[in-house]
Amino acid sequence: MKYDAVVIGAGPGGYVCAIRLGQLGLKTAVIEKDQVGGVCLNVGCIPSKALIHAAGTFWKIQNETEKMGITAKDPHCDLPKMQEWKGGVVKKLTGGVSQLLKANKVDVIRGNAFFKDKSTLAVRSSDGETQVTASNFVIATGSRNLTLPFLPMNGKNVVSSTEALDLKTLPKKLVVIGGGFIGVEIGMAYAKLGSEVHIVEALEQILPSIDKDLVGVVERKMKKLGMTVHTNTLAKGFEEPDPSTASTLHLKVEKNGKAESLEADVVLVSIGRKPNSEDLGLENVGVQLDNRGNIKTDNLGRTNVVGIYAIGDVTGPPQLAHRASMDGLLVASTINGENAYRDYRTVPWAVFSDPEIAVCGLSEKEAAEQGIALKVGRFPFAASGRALSTNETDGFVKVLINEKDESIVGVHMVGPEVSNLIAEAALAVEMGACAEDIVRTIHTHPTLPEAFPEAVENAYMKAIHTSNVPRRSR
Repeated sequence: MKYDAVVIGAGPGGYVCAIRLGQLGLKTAVIEKDQVGGVCLNVGCIPSKALIHAAGTFWKIQNETEKMGITAKDPHCDLPKMQEWKGGVVKKLTGGVSQLLKANKVDVIRGNAFFKDKSTLAVRSSDGETQVTASNFVIATGSRNLTLPFLPMNGKNVVSSTEALDLKTLPKKLVVIGGGFIGVEIGMAYAKLGSEVHIVEALEQILPSIDKDLVGVVERKMKKLGMTVHTNTLAKGFEEPDPSTASTLHLKVEKNGKAESLEADVVLVSIGRKPNSEDLGLENVGVQLDNRGNIKTDNLGRTNVVGIYAIGDVTGPPQLAHRASMDGLLVASTINGENAYRDYRTVPWAVFSDPEIAVCGLSEKEAAEQGIALKVGRFPFAASGRALSTNETDGFVKVLINEKDESIVGVHMVGPEVSNLIAEAALAVEMGACAEDIVRTIHTHPTLPEAFPEAVENAYMKAIHTSNVPRRSR
């Protein structure tokens, strides 16, 4: 089979790229060894957010609705039914992606792809091997969970995020190894469902890439949920009995040089991800990798081999589904001969913790390293009419403004629905908007997005609905 373009992997980068190539009139195929939609749609972004939403609803019914005059008698969690609902969400979305591929005349080929040479792929499946040729190839194979050799996963009581999102029995005690995005999100969800949750983090702070003032808001909510966070703590393995047969595990940890033990029914290992760049035959075509196995690309997604591109997680951080999708659109445009560009500085990201965290642009530390003098504005959600009316007042919006030209260079949020609010901030940073652009944009009242212009005004001591305390970044 001969194609103009073949995409390897049908995740959020691959299927978006393939659909756009089809829209542009190129004869296109996508090769997928598993399920269309990739990790994100099947066992990552979507199912985790469904579980987080369900857990949050359950917790609010138990803890927050009575003050509003709503009393629910003996609410309980039917975890298998919750998982069934979550699975229905995933099935609907994956079915939609398959229909979109078909509608845009993209062939879906099942199997594992392997480069024979620069113009030929072998596709291996249970039905045998076929060969596919193309003028352009896009590698979109994603990433997978990192593992610890002394904590072998068995899919039952020592699990990755994939299994953790599909538990049919609520663990009484859950230990999460790794205090990053995934560990925090899943840990908080199960705490809301009733599990006793411990998070073990090797560094001095969970969510180590995020400013401490934002993380502190989430840590306070964790304490309210009864969670325990162990920072500066290393997982070391298991005490007897054998974790493959024991119902209760005893996890050995070391904190500040002192040995301790944590009991768990389930241990979630969530220490990061690694690129799926092996077993593709890249050595046959000379595609270069970095020392972590990430495929090297330029700003247009091109590898060092003409006609071979790579997008998404397989190229390294930031490992985000929306970044992969944008990569896919970029590469499709490049293959079609259009002018295109990408700027990772404006990629927003969010942690679906409680409250949520969302960030775009520079941090105060990064701005200082670049010699940028800042004005810093903040607005607390406790002063937001909309936040008060929904009983979600934790957190704030922080805006970083370049003193020299008044451009918005960074926005950091922690609070209700900030995963949605960050989109406006990302647009502001990407287009180089200045402070006046934000404050002169009328925001609907009463809404959470009003916090953004209020934070900008606060940087100039002009906020209306909060006290104005001058503050510049140190």
